[in-house]
Amino acid sequence: MKSVPWIIAGAAGLALASAGAAFAQQAAAPAPVKLGVVSFLSGPAASPFGVPGRNGAEILIEALNSGKAPAPYNTVGFGGAKIDIKWVDEAGSTAQVVTEFRNLVQRDQVDAVVGYISSGSCLAVTPVADELKALTVYFDCGTPRVFEEKPRQYVFRPPSHATMDNTAAARYLLSKKKDIALFSGINQNYAWGQDSWKDFVAAMAVLAPKAKVDKELFPKLFQGEYGAEISTLLTSKSQALHSSFWDGDQESFIIQSGARGLAKRMPYVGTTVESAIWRLKDKIPDGTIVGARGPHGPLAPDTPLAKWFKDIYIDRYGTPPTYPSYQMAIAVLGLKVAWEKAQGTKGGSRPGTDEVAKAFKGIEYESPSGRVKMALGGGHQGIQDTAYGTYRYNKQKQTPEVVDIVRYPAECVNPPSDKTAEEWIKAGMPGAKC
Repeated sequence: MKSVPWIIAGAAGLALASAGAAFAQQAAAPAPVKLGVVSFLSGPAASPFGVPGRNGAEILIEALNSGKAPAPYNTVGFGGAKIDIKWVDEAGSTAQVVTEFRNLVQRDQVDAVVGYISSGSCLAVTPVADELKALTVYFDCGTPRVFEEKPRQYVFRPPSHATMDNTAAARYLLSKKKDIALFSGINQNYAWGQDSWKDFVAAMAVLAPKAKVDKELFPKLFQGEYGAEISTLLTSKSQALHSSFWDGDQESFIIQSGARGLAKRMPYVGTTVESAIWRLKDKIPDGTIVGARGPHGPLAPDTPLAKWFKDIYIDRYGTPPTYPSYQMAIAVLGLKVAWEKAQGTKGGSRPGTDEVAKAFKGIEYESPSGRVKMALGGGHQGIQDTAYGTYRYNKQKQTPEVVDIVRYPAECVNPPSDKTAEEWIKAGMPGAKC
């Protein structure tokens, strides 16, 4: 009986020791990385673009926080620190977008911001990010102007800009229609649409100098109704119609023009149309030329990382990921690589904003869409290989398919680091390695 108090005391001591060890472990856990994630969560751009982007961030960050992503991303969070997300809706005026960005940085004191789809948003946020010295990683907004107008210190965009989309679209179109003589375009009337059409026309002038432009249409952003534009295009003898439409504008145009038989007159060359294939299905005409702003979705490479990302997305949301989901993954993984590179130079200590920004410049890494090289804009702008294909709806399986896929190396469809996109294309795309 005299031994009982000793046993109890020993057990109590062990319990206290275990509790102390657990407390010490908890106390030693690094503070979370606070990440602002911005995407369209309401309005016409939400369903086709913003929500898939948000979903991509959600499942990837969840996997990173649990340490369950595939190698080389199977470490917890960023450098062992879990990631806390503050979601922000991109919908609203440009002034509202900038205000919300300032709130994330100054009020919420996030460690970094990942986001933005609209080129207008990025052009407005970029100077503010540098002013506030706020680490900012864009996952879309493809205008090349972000890093061509002025060097940037705190802003990065790992996904490629729109020049790649449009030079590759021209190459793919000409592989299908070598004798094209006339083509038209319909693009939204702001930076993204204007820059996309400019690059496509310039690329066609180099690759098919005898081909001429017929109709150039620039409806306003989020117009939604295109009766007049479709009537104009139906009078054209164009052999192809280029469009960088995205969001509800793209879906509305495809449905409205399909009802009037426009696709039978000229195939639709959609640089972003992959984002709509799982929603519109058989409403997209067979023969549509499919772009995905890179090797995303059905154009993604056959790699274990690509398969893993697609599988976890389908398991969670019941539909395949589209290119905004892949682009979000590219942005988040780029930030993880840069963060952990910076942390490594500090012997494992938590890096600061300037250190992560320095580490981000010029990195190369793998993504669900293949290898990313931060090669342009002084190491702030990524380039990738890309691909285009042709749409076909499989009626038997009742599923979309992309066939006749052609892949283009990054150095074939992107300008070199010492030239702007416009300069490179007008010079005849010298040095393009195709």
